[in-house]
Amino acid sequence: MAYIGLFLVAFGAATVLPFQSEPVLIGLLVSGKFSVPGLIIVASVGNILGAVCNWVLGRFIHRFQDRAWFPVKRPSLERAGGCYRRYGRWSLLFSWMPLFGDALTVVAGLLREPLWSFVIFVTVAKVSRYLVLAAATLGTTSALGF
Repeated sequence: MAYIGLFLVAFGAATVLPFQSEPVLIGLLVSGKFSVPGLIIVASVGNILGAVCNWVLGRFIHRFQDRAWFPVKRPSLERAGGCYRRYGRWSLLFSWMPLFGDALTVVAGLLREPLWSFVIFVTVAKVSRYLVLAAATLGTTSALGF
């Protein structure tokens, strides 16, 4: 159940939902009851899939941008798009950052970043973040499973 819970929290944390996966991962790491590589993999997969949901949302968001209920106005979307165009797919390496990273993954979908490159860059970012978090929590050798 802990792995399922971690997956769901990590998934939610990568979407526009206000979840935080780091405290859950740290708690499970410190408990010593679970495989460190397993926890990192589960958190990473959940977080990557949540980012893919944002990318899908971005692909279809333009259909709703002129509706009164839509929370982001056209000028804001255009500014975000300009920023993404300036730095390109390399900016996805910052997709691990709270709030900013979630918006970045939506904008990548909006601007039609190919899914294959999106997944590669987001995977590098998300896995790296969880590896660093595990290393900071347990020490380098423990985080690597040694």
